[in-house]
Amino acid sequence: MSFASEERAAFNYRTWIAGLLGLTLAGWMLRAYGVGDLVALLGRVGCFGALTIIAFHALQLFASAEGWHVISTPAGAQRPLRSYLELRWIREGVNNLLPLAQIGGEFITARMLQRQGVRLGPAIAGTLADLLLEIKTQILLTVLGLILLVSYAGHSRLSALLAIGLLGASLFVAILLIALRAGLAAALERAVVRLGRAFGWPDSADINGLHDALQACYRAPRCLALGASWHLLSWILGGLEVWLILHFFQHEVTLGVALTIESLGQAAKALGFAIPGAVGVQEGGYLLVCAGLGLPPELGLALSLAKRIREVVWGVPSLVVWQRTQTRTKTIRIALGSIQGGDQ
Repeated sequence: MSFASEERAAFNYRTWIAGLLGLTLAGWMLRAYGVGDLVALLGRVGCFGALTIIAFHALQLFASAEGWHVISTPAGAQRPLRSYLELRWIREGVNNLLPLAQIGGEFITARMLQRQGVRLGPAIAGTLADLLLEIKTQILLTVLGLILLVSYAGHSRLSALLAIGLLGASLFVAILLIALRAGLAAALERAVVRLGRAFGWPDSADINGLHDALQACYRAPRCLALGASWHLLSWILGGLEVWLILHFFQHEVTLGVALTIESLGQAAKALGFAIPGAVGVQEGGYLLVCAGLGLPPELGLALSLAKRIREVVWGVPSLVVWQRTQTRTKTIRIALGSIQGGDQ
């Protein structure tokens, strides 16, 4: 077996094991809290509520796409906003629904940017800068969520454990961000080039310049501020989505409580990045946060399931579009190859 085949096999093996563990955890929670009760809770939403929740996500999608669009410009990855809107849609579908780690969508859409005429180095740099901005703003929101959790729930043991775990994870991410600024991106560039050669990617050398393109993003303070603002808006819209879902569950909470649930629930999901779709981790996160706030734990589980349904409704069409794009690209390459062969 070649090195490339061994790497792919090891990746698939680890991903499937992580996915099975996540599914086992999710199945245990569903059994523990009663599938029938959860279905009854979801049934309160009704057709109008379901359509409203699904349509509301368009606002969050737009804000995230605009943040990506803004920060990618200094890297040299200029494309119209509509391109980033479509790519963000596909990126979420891949990360939420495919058996890949939750960063698979970033690599796939960076390659799609390349096929749209952007060099691979700037495409990955813009995507990486966007991902880091998203993480940074999430850290800010997580800290806010922890402050709100303590103010709402007091110094309970559960809230203390949540605070310690999430603050530790945030510290780790902050160190990673500092390392990227200090030159880790250059090492990452060399590693991706070597990996590309091992996997036989003919355009892997095109990633050269990733470090310089990423640094160009950080030398554009206006783009950084605008990109961060759009991502903060996207996270806040996620809190409004939680408030909306709980409203249709006929369980009213304040916007502050909804934002606390979303910020800490999403932080828990981020911790499960190695598990496809963070299955089980997301559900457990929302369940624990709701319990910490004194809400029924099953409410958090039902909330996560409602989000899963929205992810499927938005994600399946995005995967269809992605596959059609892949097929069209292959057809064009075959046709160009035939033309070039005929000319020779």
